Amino acid sequence: MNGSQADLDRRDRLCALIARQPVVDHELTGTALGLQRLCGAAVRLLPASGAAVSLMADHGPSGIVASSDAVSAEIEELQFLLGEGPCWDAFEFLTPVLVADMRRDGGERWPGYSTAAGERSVRAAFAFPLHVGTSRLGVLGIFRDRPGALSARALAGAVTFGEIATTALLDGQATAHAGSAAAGVEDALQPSFVVYQAQGMVMIQLSVPLIEAMSRLRAYAYTHDRSLGSVARDIVALTLILEKDGT
Repeated sequence: MNGSQADLDRRDRLCALIARQPVVDHELTGTALGLQRLCGAAVRLLPASGAAVSLMADHGPSGIVASSDAVSAEIEELQFLLGEGPCWDAFEFLTPVLVADMRRDGGERWPGYSTAAGERSVRAAFAFPLHVGTSRLGVLGIFRDRPGALSARALAGAVTFGEIATTALLDGQATAHAGSAAAGVEDALQPSFVVYQAQGMVMIQLSVPLIEAMSRLRAYAYTHDRSLGSVARDIVALTLILEKDGT
């Protein structure tokens, strides 16, 4: 069997596995639901304890659109919260980032993320960019609760999961109304929209650049051991107002 036929057969097997996955989040629909099933299939087939798909853009992350479970979503959000991690690097450099031992190899590259992820039992992390040529869509993140590299077979499977996720996003966008996101994606990203709204409010309140406003949000969330989304919701609701001194 030639390589291309083997790739097609592997893709067909993975698509069938994805289709059989149970629904975890019944609020998801359309493309977002399909990606949640993909994450579940990745955890079932690969030596992984969690998986997540994030949409990202050149100006910064758009948000998490699907995950295998709530813990994986939290681990993925840590990268957005801290502004560093394997998914950032995979997106920026358009190449898979494979960290077989987070304690050994992650501390120098991503000191904040490595520590925070370790506290949540992440011992290895693998990030695969979702892209078509140089057009970047996002990242598939895969996590393990024990150290160890992916075997050649597991790596090939992870890459194929990334290709399927990319196709799902493109197909969903192709059938969406002009100016709209793929079915279900906009609803899945709603918490991220709140973060951007809060970022704009902090920018105006503190008279700081937009990038610094996001840094202030991240710093507050991290030092108070809160999610970025919960802090953003409080800011938008005006129950939390950041001061210039960081309080």
